[in-house]
Amino acid sequence: MRHAFAILLLMSAAPALARDEVRPRARDAGVVVGILQPGPLNAITDVAGVTVGQVTLPRSHDVNTGVTAILPHGGNLFQDKVPAGFVAYNAFGKFMGSTQVAELGEVETPILLTNTLNVAEAGAAAIEWTLAQPGNEDVRSVNAVVGETNDGMLNDIRGRHVTIADARRAIESAKAGPVEEGAVGAGTGTVAFGFKAGIGTSSRLLPAALGGWRVGVLVQANYGGVLTIAGVPVGVKLGRYDYRQQVEGKKADGSVVIVIATDAPLSDRNLRRVAERAFGGIARTGSSFSNGSGDYAVAFSTNAAVRRTAAKRDQVAAVEDLPNDRMSPLFQAVIEATEEAVLNALFKAQRVEGHRGTAEALPLDQVLPMLKGR
Repeated sequence: MRHAFAILLLMSAAPALARDEVRPRARDAGVVVGILQPGPLNAITDVAGVTVGQVTLPRSHDVNTGVTAILPHGGNLFQDKVPAGFVAYNAFGKFMGSTQVAELGEVETPILLTNTLNVAEAGAAAIEWTLAQPGNEDVRSVNAVVGETNDGMLNDIRGRHVTIADARRAIESAKAGPVEEGAVGAGTGTVAFGFKAGIGTSSRLLPAALGGWRVGVLVQANYGGVLTIAGVPVGVKLGRYDYRQQVEGKKADGSVVIVIATDAPLSDRNLRRVAERAFGGIARTGSSFSNGSGDYAVAFSTNAAVRRTAAKRDQVAAVEDLPNDRMSPLFQAVIEATEEAVLNALFKAQRVEGHRGTAEALPLDQVLPMLKGR
C-alpha cells in the first residue's frame, strides 16, 4: 500500500555496501519521505542559531557510548530562555529536568542526550557550563535538561564511562552545519528494530504561503517494533521484527528521544502540541511503543519574539503567538522530519560489535530493492 504523503524516488538497486564504505542518508539513497521540502542541510541545524555537539568515546568491545548536545542559540541560555513543550509518550525512562519544562514551558540550558546511567554526569556538565557563563554569577538554581536511552547491549553501561568532562566537551564543541549521524555521540551504542541505529536528523521548510517556517528534528533512536520504510514492511520482509517467535528470545522494549527546533513564534502550549505530533513520525517507522520504552519529545522555538529574556522577566510583555489555525502545516512538518530522522539514523549506522552482542547495519543492498517502484 502506498505510504500516505510519501513520494518515493528510488534509484536502481544499489550495489552491496562494504563495511568500510560511507553509508548514505535515506534521501541520498533515493528514499524521499513526505510532501514538504527539507532545508539545505536536512538537519536540525537548518533552524538558524541551533548548534549540535557530539562526543563519541573511544570505541572498544565494551565501550560504545557518548553524548550529544543541542543548543537552541549561541547566547546565554539561562538569561535568554526559549519557550518549550515536553511530552512523555511512554515514560519508562529518565528525562532530567522534564517536570520544570512542563511546568514553566521553557528551556534554560543545553539539551543533552546520553545513556541511562550517565544522566547524572550530563546534568552536572550542563549545570557547570551554565554557572560558568558570564552574567550567571548570582544564579542559584539551574534546570539541566537531559534525555537518555539504554545502550546496555553494545556498551558496558554499568561502567558509567561518560564523564562530566566528556559532556562539557559536547556542549563546548557544538556548531552549526551538517550533523554527524549513525553510531556517534549518544547514539554510539543504540539499536532500533534489531539493527544498529543511533543519531539521526532531518528538517522541513514550509512554503511561503504556509509561513515559511523551519522545523528541525534530531532523534536518539533505540526502540523496537516492525520496521516500516515509507509504508513498506521492511522488517517483515527481512524476517526481523518484534514478537516473531517471541523475537527469538529478544524483547520489544527500547526508547527514543526526539528534540525538535522551530523558528516559528510558538507558545509553550503549541510547542507541546508539536512535540506530540512527532510521535506520528515514530509510528510511521513501525514503533510498537512498548511497555519498556521511554518515548520522549521536547520542542523549542528559537524565534526572538518569544524568548523569555531577563529584561522581560518582571514585565507584562507583548509576545507573538502563531494562532492555532496555522499549526497544521507545522504538525505535518514535524511528522515527516521525525520519520526521516529515524531512517537517517538507520541508514548511516554501521555494524558495531559490543559488550553483549553485535548490532548489524541495516542491509541497504536488500532494503532498497524492496522499496523500488513503491
